[in-house]
Amino acid sequence: MNKRMSAQGGSALSRKKIITEQFDVLVIGGGPAGLMAAGRAAQKGARVALVEKNDRYGIKLLMSGNGRCNLTQDASEMFEFVKAYKNGRFLLSAFNRMSPNNLRDFFRSHGVETKVEKNGKVFPASDQGKDVLGALYQYCRENMVTFFNTEEVVSIEFEDDNPSEIVAPRISRGKISKVITKKKEISAEKYILATGGKSYPASGSTGKGFVWAEKLGHKVIEPQPSLVPIMIKEQAIKDAQGLSAHNVSMTAMQAGKKIATVSGDLMFAHFGLSGPLALNLSRDLQKVLAKGEIKLFLDLKPELSFAQVDEIIRKDFEENGHKNLSNCLKDFASPKMFDLIFTLSGLDTHKHASKISKQDRQKIAGLFKKMEMTMEGLFGFEKAMVTSGGVSTKEIDSKTMQSKIIENLYFAGEVIDVDGPTGGYNLQVCWATGYVAGESAALS
Repeated sequence: MNKRMSAQGGSALSRKKIITEQFDVLVIGGGPAGLMAAGRAAQKGARVALVEKNDRYGIKLLMSGNGRCNLTQDASEMFEFVKAYKNGRFLLSAFNRMSPNNLRDFFRSHGVETKVEKNGKVFPASDQGKDVLGALYQYCRENMVTFFNTEEVVSIEFEDDNPSEIVAPRISRGKISKVITKKKEISAEKYILATGGKSYPASGSTGKGFVWAEKLGHKVIEPQPSLVPIMIKEQAIKDAQGLSAHNVSMTAMQAGKKIATVSGDLMFAHFGLSGPLALNLSRDLQKVLAKGEIKLFLDLKPELSFAQVDEIIRKDFEENGHKNLSNCLKDFASPKMFDLIFTLSGLDTHKHASKISKQDRQKIAGLFKKMEMTMEGLFGFEKAMVTSGGVSTKEIDSKTMQSKIIENLYFAGEVIDVDGPTGGYNLQVCWATGYVAGESAALS
């Protein structure tokens, strides 16, 4: 016998003066994954509604790339592309259907031209994230999606075919019957959960989707903040705030063991380190954070060996022996970088280059090749670009994004346990899984 249950817990809620709505597909969450899912489902002929608790859609989308919206990565070989992701093989089918190239074609067909920049990052040609959001919104509108904004979902109710299996629910448990907001009861044949993760809570991300997924019987891998700035103990590093370093590399070590080496651009901040390199390295640091102290070693000249750096410095000091140390090596690094180098070296910058000993010269070379710092910690969800963790990919059909637990439930976007580095990788997950979930929900 079926049993009516609620994802909020307990039996079905009773409410007075509730407006009842009926659709083919209901999408919960108005971010990039939800908008893509709603538009695609409607394009395939379904009557679609999208529920969003905020008064605006795509808030986090407008924050991407400092408002420019780093749409995706320029990639064509999907087997290689997915290696950058946690649980990347799960994404192969979705990426083959909505690849980065397909995505650029999609936005071009909706009036948004794109361009490829450094490190394969794809942006709208206008450098305006609002153009991307506008195209998505228009895509939904032209396909007659019904929008319910400022509608917070308070309960998801379902018919449980196997009430005795609640403790170990790894089989089909029936299906969702309705979603209840503070104002409405909305029923649909299919439901898409695209609620995002817990990153940037100021944008409205609360992690509530994880709670609903668990109540519906899904295993949720513990959410962790990912792509976060790194806090550093050394004051000299903090005092270098505003300093940037391009095309550098950093190695993280713990108890004498290498954790990871990451290359890219780095920014020094009042708390420590930010920029793409630091954010990407934080993915590896998060995994070992509780195991002890972590040392970071910055290589400012990864294309050169220590011996080559030392020789460049030696020649410069030889040619400019009459100059103060602070007036040497003008073409080798920025003045602000030298300020940091000399601070860490403890050398007197008023000393003539000809008076610098071999030992002191090699100390400078060593700082260029292996600047040591100590990690103090990582920021949490308030500064995280994405969430690592979420609904287990083992319980989602990778070809359709359909739940293997609840027959009329689909997932899209950050709520799924997949995440990648900076540079458009995580938005690509939203586009592809949203597209597949929307199409599958409409046609199944």
